[in-house]
Amino acid sequence: MTEPLLPSLRGGFADHDDAISVAGDSMSWAQLAEAAAATAQGIAGARAVAVQANPTLDTVIAIIAALHAGVPIAPIPPDSGPMEQRHVITDCGAELMLGTHSWDDVTLPTTPVVRSGPGSTAADHDPDATGLIMYTSGTTGAPKGALLSRRAIAHDLDGLADAWGWTPDDTLCHGLPLFHVHGLVLGTLGALRVGSRLVHTGKPTPEAYARSAATMYFGVPTVWGRLVAEPDAARTLATARLLVSGSAALPPPVFEELAGLTGHRPVERYGMTETLITISARHDGERRPGWVGVPIHGVESRLVADDGSPAAHDGETVGSLHIRGLTMFDGYLNRPDATTASFVDDGWFVTGDAASIDAGGFHRIVGRQSTDIIKTGGFKVGAGEVETALLAHPAVREAAVIGVADDDLGQRIVGFVVADLPRGAGSSGELVNFVASQLSVHKRPRIVHVVDELPRNAMGKVQKTRLVEP
Repeated sequence: MTEPLLPSLRGGFADHDDAISVAGDSMSWAQLAEAAAATAQGIAGARAVAVQANPTLDTVIAIIAALHAGVPIAPIPPDSGPMEQRHVITDCGAELMLGTHSWDDVTLPTTPVVRSGPGSTAADHDPDATGLIMYTSGTTGAPKGALLSRRAIAHDLDGLADAWGWTPDDTLCHGLPLFHVHGLVLGTLGALRVGSRLVHTGKPTPEAYARSAATMYFGVPTVWGRLVAEPDAARTLATARLLVSGSAALPPPVFEELAGLTGHRPVERYGMTETLITISARHDGERRPGWVGVPIHGVESRLVADDGSPAAHDGETVGSLHIRGLTMFDGYLNRPDATTASFVDDGWFVTGDAASIDAGGFHRIVGRQSTDIIKTGGFKVGAGEVETALLAHPAVREAAVIGVADDDLGQRIVGFVVADLPRGAGSSGELVNFVASQLSVHKRPRIVHVVDELPRNAMGKVQKTRLVEP
């Protein structure tokens, strides 16, 4: 990797008055560089800083200022509760809050984000130094801070630029949160590294996407589902070059609707906070519903069976997905035990995801091993396969499948759907029989509950631990 991390802010590419726009608030790269340098003056020498990561241009300035100053920064979701706020601020060792915030319980001193003023030229900081401290969702215990180095971020963005044909001639549009890898690293730092214009819509509405006239669009399945529900807005994306979906599996019906309305088969990709984005379909390659492509440059993957042996690459066999390569995090802050437990021989990171890989190296993510692999009646069933079958029913709009403890089967398959069907045994029986007609009989749910909505997090992922049978 060659520094600087963000060459567009050093005059490396042609500038625009609206090179970056967040919710209608725009700046050129020269102005962003000036604002970041001026803001960095207030945090120089800090051990770490934190920012309430609202979808604003000030949040972007704060992140760039910290990178400019060589100070690790922890972006915190703006809707965090007091317990999460206290944990993240204490755990990351933040000495300052950068910019304003709306939290009553946070007593850290703050330093303002400023739009102009004197500032030093950015130093060429150690590529191995921590750039971002990104906190995981904390599904087991308190959130853990993943240490992402400047080098790992740069390698990941360069690998994605290659996979997606991303160039300075592109304009990227998205409205994703600035406290996750998808919206912050890919969706913001990626544009600044490549030198492409960025339009962040504030909120990812179909109308805002339709107005942006971009060449690349990033979205999560919820965003794409809402877009195809408004066909006129979706058709405006036909002039784009690439649509990218991630953070959760894109339902195949949404994939096909999006392709039909826009003329673009979306690129799906896979990654984690700890690994950044490691696997993707390519702009010049096959794009297959439900499959996330091949490892990007500098990344390796492997599939491991339950007994530790290599799992077959036949597109059907499910195994544990391991990743290693240039994009890896440097461990969990203050959690050497968790860091050690996440790696096995020769630096392989255990993702906790189940996957299958075909003979051509294409990957399909089956789901989390802890919640999406259901062991029922001696069979191993992937929840995602059953969810796809449920989504093929014309009345079903959303679906989630879990395994529930069962004295006879070990686990029984239970479905939850948002559907244009009445609640009750009749609808459940119809959906159970429908799945049994599409898949092996042992993969059918024992019951399917019709619900008003599925619990989701800010990135649109279904929170399966919150699914409870009535």
